[in-house]
Amino acid sequence: MKQPVISCNPDVMGGTPVFYGTRVPVQTLLNYLEAGESIDDFLEGFPSVTREQVITL
Repeated sequence: MKQPVISCNPDVMGGTPVFYGTRVPVQTLLNYLEAGESIDDFLEGFPSVTREQVITL
């Protein structure tokens, strides 16, 4: 069974959608991309998120 990519749990970041197994909000990735940053830049800043999670999203 494939592991989920996103988690929404009221006990983690107040229910904000985060990458599964982390406290990194999905919105953070979107903010990086909107600002013209690359996926590599994002992954460097948030090593708890995997490339597979980002690509699957």
